[in-house]
Amino acid sequence: MTTDERPGNGKVTFVGAGPGAADLLTFRAARAIAEADVVIWAASLVQEEVLQHAREGASILDSSLIPMEDVLAVYERAAQDGTKVARIHSGDPSLWGAVQEQLERCRLLGLETEIIPGVSSFSAVAALAQRELTIPEVAQSVILTRLGGGKTPMPPGEEVREFARHGTTMAIFLSAARSKQLVEELLEGGYAPDTPVVVAYQATWPDELLLSCTVATLEETVKEHRLWKHTLFLVGPALGAQGTRSHLYHPGHFHTFRKADRAARRRLRSVGANEAAGGEAGTTADAGHGHG
Repeated sequence: MTTDERPGNGKVTFVGAGPGAADLLTFRAARAIAEADVVIWAASLVQEEVLQHAREGASILDSSLIPMEDVLAVYERAAQDGTKVARIHSGDPSLWGAVQEQLERCRLLGLETEIIPGVSSFSAVAALAQRELTIPEVAQSVILTRLGGGKTPMPPGEEVREFARHGTTMAIFLSAARSKQLVEELLEGGYAPDTPVVVAYQATWPDELLLSCTVATLEETVKEHRLWKHTLFLVGPALGAQGTRSHLYHPGHFHTFRKADRAARRRLRSVGANEAAGGEAGTTADAGHGHG
């Protein structure tokens, strides 16, 4: 969280509203909405229930009906009048939120600014699917991206096919309308056709839909259910992994607050040595112990 404190010149707070459900707001987010003189929200992306935190008499503005220029005009008035604005963003403001350009304008206007993080839809979908995205010996990274070819061009090297070469867990946003291209890039990048996929539409909304499929059946799943927006994909072998164990909580692992059991420590080190030897012999075992 960052603030550019210039008391008396008004304040804009960018509030992460989470993926949909109003009760996924943080306490801090609810407080910011309650203290605001003006609340700006997108009816197309945020549930109306979040407005129950707004105080009586607050001005409510639906940003889905207006261009950014009209939102910036609200900030200009806040700078003149010394008022507080709560700008509600779906998910977490740091992801595809057009926040940076708003921050820059606010600072030019001398407004105090604050960002309140929200629950991202990728973590909400993982929770709904009851899957951990980082599984020991399977995946220890999560890539957040979207398919190229949309309204905003992708920088060179950020194509889905390039990220897919890592073989780890991917959360793919804003790509349901081009599911055929998505499957092609996932396969080209190296995912096996039977790699597990979780498809989530309107996660945490009343009409949410959660589906399981594979990379091979992703396109037909999307088209069967007529999904083209508000859909997120989780892809990767971690979504189907079973029988793995975290080394961090193994009785043979020690850290500042806990001593290792000696016998368990010997067994753990023995496993590590065997995996390292297997790696030298050409196996694909991952020797990255101690995390996850």
